[in-house]
Amino acid sequence: MFRFASPWFLMLLLVPWGYLVINWRQILGIRRAGGAAGLRVPSLSGLGNRPVSMGLRVSRLLPVIQVIALSLMIIALARPQAGDRKVKMMTEGVNIILALDLSESMRALDFKRNDKIVTRLNAVKGVVAEFIMKREGDRIGMVVFGSNAFTQLPLTRDYNTIAFMLDHLKIGAAGPSTAIGDAIGISLKRLADVRAESNIIILLTDGESNAGQLSWEEAIRIAAKRGVKIHTIGVGSKGKAPFLVDGLFGKQYVHQQVNVDYEALKTIADTTGGSFFKAENTKALEEIYTMIDRMEKTRVEVDKWVEYRELYNRFLIPGMLIYLFCLVLSNTRYLRIP
Repeated sequence: MFRFASPWFLMLLLVPWGYLVINWRQILGIRRAGGAAGLRVPSLSGLGNRPVSMGLRVSRLLPVIQVIALSLMIIALARPQAGDRKVKMMTEGVNIILALDLSESMRALDFKRNDKIVTRLNAVKGVVAEFIMKREGDRIGMVVFGSNAFTQLPLTRDYNTIAFMLDHLKIGAAGPSTAIGDAIGISLKRLADVRAESNIIILLTDGESNAGQLSWEEAIRIAAKRGVKIHTIGVGSKGKAPFLVDGLFGKQYVHQQVNVDYEALKTIADTTGGSFFKAENTKALEEIYTMIDRMEKTRVEVDKWVEYRELYNRFLIPGMLIYLFCLVLSNTRYLRIP
């Protein structure tokens, strides 16, 4: 779509073009017929009509070209823009809260991404970022939890901001333990902020609930009553996992016990109508988010915007160059002496 951001400047076009219309005979050197008789003087009129030179034709057209140049600059003042306008469109979308575990156990180095060993959190970041960018029309929010739970980002359709916030998550930022009940409670509060036909929570953790004020049993009763579906993902496997720790001789790998409460996660999903998944490696994690992406679709009406691009320089620069060129010619080769 094409538009002018400041269309009132286009009224200035009346000035140069009005001048051109009023004085077009004088500008083009056309004499009025039947003029008053004047003093006869010797002339070359009897020699017949001589062809008009190219130089004279250009001289007569200079004012017209200057008017065109001024018009281009006036159009530039009106700020021409190109882009798409706001449209109402139907798209598939839901309200999604990503509840992500940032407890110390997410430091475990038992995942690979792009053939490199990474922490569980880094593996999750990459997969979740891809999941976010696949969605269209959803409002997505983010809750993080450890010993405490808090809102990292309220529901929004600004996917670039979501991806940015996701990339800057730090292990231990919410404490070393795991408060699954509080995470569900905060997620329910965020979903209550914006009304939607479909609300889901994607809860991802690699531990068992051992902190917080709200038990996960009470939290899922509230979620089920409100019709909020919770998909749960248990990251990693039970048993010992490698961690990189500081030792006497620098960094070294140490295997530590990590417990994932699969039974609790399955109960949470079953009670709220969601699904429970195990993600023991990056490939499984990717497949899980792909499955969720296919499962959670709802038709909603959204406004779609595309930014307008400024086009004023396409009119301003040619207009200035043409005007300056005419100015040089009218003061040199085609200088008129009264």
